[in-house]
Amino acid sequence: MRRLLQFLLTGCMAAAACHAPAQPPLPAEPLLRPAVLSPHALQGAVLASARAGNRLVAVGDRGIVLLSDDQGRSFRQAAAVPVDLMLTSVSFADDRHGWAVGHGGLVLATQDGGEHWTVQRQDLQADRPLFAVHFFDAQHGVAVGLWSLMLVTDDGGAHWRSVSLPAPPGATKADLNLFSLFADAQGRVFAAGERGMVLTSTDRGTTWAYAATGYKGSLWTGAALPGGVLLVGGLRGSLYRSADGGRSWARVPVDARSSITQIVAEGDRVLAVGLDGLMLRSDDAGRSFAIEWLPGRAALTSLSLVVGRRPVLFSRQGPVATTSVTAATEAAQVR
Repeated sequence: MRRLLQFLLTGCMAAAACHAPAQPPLPAEPLLRPAVLSPHALQGAVLASARAGNRLVAVGDRGIVLLSDDQGRSFRQAAAVPVDLMLTSVSFADDRHGWAVGHGGLVLATQDGGEHWTVQRQDLQADRPLFAVHFFDAQHGVAVGLWSLMLVTDDGGAHWRSVSLPAPPGATKADLNLFSLFADAQGRVFAAGERGMVLTSTDRGTTWAYAATGYKGSLWTGAALPGGVLLVGGLRGSLYRSADGGRSWARVPVDARSSITQIVAEGDRVLAVGLDGLMLRSDDAGRSFAIEWLPGRAALTSLSLVVGRRPVLFSRQGPVATTSVTAATEAAQVR
């Protein structure tokens, strides 16, 4: 579109019959604008959340970063976020050092628990969104995104290098969209993506191996449990489990067609949330799940567990108010 506009503008200026005034040249690079501080931010879409010590940090549309210092009972906007683009994922290595990624190939970093953020990486011209980020510690991290975009850092994000992935089985090139990152206690990291694929790295993202779950659709989230158990979920209630570290997979029956957006595990207890107010609970390491539906059927996008393993829920309309987390939510608590 930009080339077409420039071509038409040039032709117009050269033509004798065209008397419109010359337009200013288009900027070579789109400009970043800071997120706006607004009382409406609490109703904006939240796409991801993470713990930063005792603080909850949630990120979402228009550069929204929300903070809670009272276990999710109330939220406020971060003091300074330098972008107003969509943020899709957030990860903290400790209570102060965190990273968020999003559209425009953005990587943001904070050193004060999410109050202030700086841009570490951007690629607004290509605009290959990053969909997930995971940090093992304050130095080593991985980010993934559109068309097999894979980035790693070993200096806290000061430099990010691209990793070229091999083509998945049966394909000629690596072009999967990678939507989620999660790690196990042994330091392995997993990426869930399109075509039911789960990628595994044992060297903090430098090399990867593919595993097919048997599902042909998109996987949006995953979690690692003790003993090599993995769970991944995605479109239309699809949920798959591996008991051998990802070498083989079996579908977990779920009587729901709503897409699963996040899975969180603590020990053998698992919570998952999804669209239409879907809430899933397992007490047997993901072998089976009980279903609850949040009243109002909010499109749930993320959850974090706070003190007492109480779930704090997020949606396309912001954090779910504590007063509206009714008996259905309480029944789905990981106790």
